Amino acid sequence: MATIREVAKEAGVSVATVSRVMNGSGYAHEDTRKVVMAAVEKLNYKPNEVARSLYNRKSKLVGLILPDITNPFFPEMARGVEDYLQQFGYRLIFGNSDEKRDKEIEYIDTFLQNNVVGMIASTSEEANENFDNLEIPVVLLDRTAEKLPAVYSDQKTGGRLAARVLLDRGSTNIVLIRGPVEIKPVYERYTAALEELTQAKVNVQVMDSSLTLQGGQSCVRQLFEQYPNTDGIIACNDIVAAAALQEILKRGIRIPEDIQLIGYDDIAFTALLHPPLSTIRQPAYEMGAQAAEMLIRKINQEKIAETHKKLPVSFVERQTTRRKVEKP
Repeated sequence: MATIREVAKEAGVSVATVSRVMNGSGYAHEDTRKVVMAAVEKLNYKPNEVARSLYNRKSKLVGLILPDITNPFFPEMARGVEDYLQQFGYRLIFGNSDEKRDKEIEYIDTFLQNNVVGMIASTSEEANENFDNLEIPVVLLDRTAEKLPAVYSDQKTGGRLAARVLLDRGSTNIVLIRGPVEIKPVYERYTAALEELTQAKVNVQVMDSSLTLQGGQSCVRQLFEQYPNTDGIIACNDIVAAAALQEILKRGIRIPEDIQLIGYDDIAFTALLHPPLSTIRQPAYEMGAQAAEMLIRKINQEKIAETHKKLPVSFVERQTTRRKVEKP
């Protein structure tokens, strides 16, 4: 029996286009409709009538796209989404995009094929157009776009807060580990921290790293070779901060006496490191739950007073930063 993907391949269109034509929803050019129906007839495609009925808002499935499920920050957000949706009888199907646009498109098509009634996505800014012309509501999570509702945290305040903590506790030779510039929230926290440090007129260096442990390890080895007098590090996330902590201890550098370190996110394992990591907390679970709440309101066609919801961040003081230096 032919599948909808085989029909899409035969017609030279996406699965989403076949779905729109078959369900009579959304725009499709008349020539496109003819090509799709010809492929349906040629392959003797028999759409699942139960699945088609689910399309008419009877489905309780929601699609979730996250960039990297190996980063513990994102499963925490996913749990917030799932717990909130379950209260209302919805179920979640998940896709890991790896920040790749083509992979994201494939998941969107798969979600549509499974008749989801809405999507939540943490997507790159360049990929926002993937959600254009969909007939179901979409809410962005940990990302923003002017034309889509979104839930995210206050990245600029987080970056400034990390910088201010190191300054208030006496660091003067500080390295910012920037992270990928194409990921908007990561770049926003970096630019805010850089601005704060520049205004304070301390010595600031910038290093680049991916958001992975391997990328962090490579970055911090180079960091200490280039800037051995570093006495403060602001990492782009907690995973990179953990790599920095490992390198600091391996080199016999005292922390926080000789060097201070701040991560970002407050993922679960940071409290278990030795010493426990000081970090900027993003409310990941709450972000996921509020994105789910916003999506359900959109599904139910309820009015949303605040379509862009920015949640506060906070400094979590542990043992990789010194006590604040009180001015006389």
